[in-house]
Amino acid sequence: MRSCVTQVSIISDGTYKEDGGVIFGQLPKARWDQMTAVDRKNRISLGLNCVLIQNGKECILIDTGIGTKEPEPVKSSYGLGASRLNRELKSRGINPKDVSTVILTSLQFDHCGGSTRIDRSGEAVPTFPYAKYYVQRNAWEEAISPNERTKHYYHQDDFLPLEERNQLEFLDGDQNVVPGISVKVTGGHSSGHQVVLINYGGEKIAYLGDLIPTHMHLDQGLISSVDRFPEETLYGKESLITKAEEEGWLIVFSHGVDPKSGYIETRKGSTLFRPIHFGTNN
Repeated sequence: MRSCVTQVSIISDGTYKEDGGVIFGQLPKARWDQMTAVDRKNRISLGLNCVLIQNGKECILIDTGIGTKEPEPVKSSYGLGASRLNRELKSRGINPKDVSTVILTSLQFDHCGGSTRIDRSGEAVPTFPYAKYYVQRNAWEEAISPNERTKHYYHQDDFLPLEERNQLEFLDGDQNVVPGISVKVTGGHSSGHQVVLINYGGEKIAYLGDLIPTHMHLDQGLISSVDRFPEETLYGKESLITKAEEEGWLIVFSHGVDPKSGYIETRKGSTLFRPIHFGTNN
């Protein structure tokens, strides 16, 4: 399938904070607090990174951040500031009506909360009224019937309005979504979790979702404590890291703050990460 992608940008919905123990799993704090700063509540700052893809005619968005709907207790718990996604789109001359396709790596609130907004009547409605939203069917099934461990990560007003208005499209496994953009199911963090692969000229860009949320998680044994299937995460990371290094992929982290993107390289027998600032305003 011939790629029609003409521009790729990393855009941000802002940042949020999460407990360090959640993010670093079984890694002892004595090790991970050397890797990043924590606040007095033991939380670390994480990015809400999305990807904007343009092909001359269409605007395609990967993930939508947390959005604007969260009540004050949730904002306080996660250290949320104002949502930035619509501002970043506007700064590029893009109106929500211009977005034709949204690909969601999962339906957890930090990846799809910005998919809907509250209208003047107080109802949750799709943020992008003319877009088709693509997600794995297994991700939908988990989201509508979460268990006790996962229910806090699914907010139904993030995704039910999409299904009610026939804007949600279900995928079953790896496939091409639009020319030059495909998805690969990894599972691991959640059922139906997928990464997104973009052919951009002669380069392949991989948006990693929660499989490898930050550059620190390139350590293959470093897996979040809330991953539902950690063994799947482990083997998915191993496979993706190998391929990214061999084929020279640019990788984008969904929750990276600095860096947000870069390359995996081998030098003198050692695997290293080379960060770059790609397609961002900061």
